Amino acid sequence: MITKKIVITGGPSTGKTTIINHLETKGKTCYHEISRAITLEAQKQNIEQLFLEDPTLFSQKLLEGRIDQFLDAAQKETSCIFMDRGIPDVIAYMNYINQSNPKKFIEACDLYKYDMIFLLPPWKEIHITDNERYENFDQAIEIHEHLLETYNSLSYDCIEVPTGTVEERCDFILNKSM
Repeated sequence: MITKKIVITGGPSTGKTTIINHLETKGKTCYHEISRAITLEAQKQNIEQLFLEDPTLFSQKLLEGRIDQFLDAAQKETSCIFMDRGIPDVIAYMNYINQSNPKKFIEACDLYKYDMIFLLPPWKEIHITDNERYENFDQAIEIHEHLLETYNSLSYDCIEVPTGTVEERCDFILNKSM
């Protein structure tokens, strides 16, 4: 059985985690975002925002974690796996902060290909900031644009998920991905 690897991506505070959690309650296999764990680990070492202080190191850790998730998903025997962000997100965020992308980042995007990409648009009504999510709404819009541009440049056709209840958004994703 070939497992479809499906990415749910979008800028900060667009509902990705809520959707992933809801898909899990429906019995779907999901991989969670790893950037919060990396940020929290750095904060334990007195680095408030690793992404801002050392974006290349932060991005390298993300890349390694997302490759691990991709490889693990390839071993699962299920029809599809939903992933909170994909490897190209690393490039999009590096582009957002005007950092060059190491060659291995681009190579990883070429080597590890996803089957579908669902892109959540910026949504002002649900946008919040916290200790790990520091971007304001205008920055979220800019990140969204970088995500769309990055995935498109890698020959992905992003499917935009309409706003609505978590159930409506999950139903939309499930109907398109099955």
